[in-house]
Amino acid sequence: MDRRFKITLAMFAVIALVLLWGEHKVHLLGALPWLILLACPLIHIFMHGGHGGHGGHGGHGGHNHQAEKPGKSGEQRDD
Repeated sequence: MDRRFKITLAMFAVIALVLLWGEHKVHLLGALPWLILLACPLIHIFMHGGHGGHGGHGGHGGHNHQAEKPGKSGEQRDD
């Protein structure tokens, strides 16, 4: 595709979006609260990591806290 065709296609797309927004604004804004409610479980599943897995609720991100405490491993530290 040449550059002139891409610019023409982009202009038609912008005009179509403006006309669609003007005609269907009420429908789109009416669906907005339902889309926000739908986003809540999706955010929980995909961004929070779910329950019981690594990084879930109450997890420590996979850190081994037993090795960090002095005197637990039986070795002397050279501080």
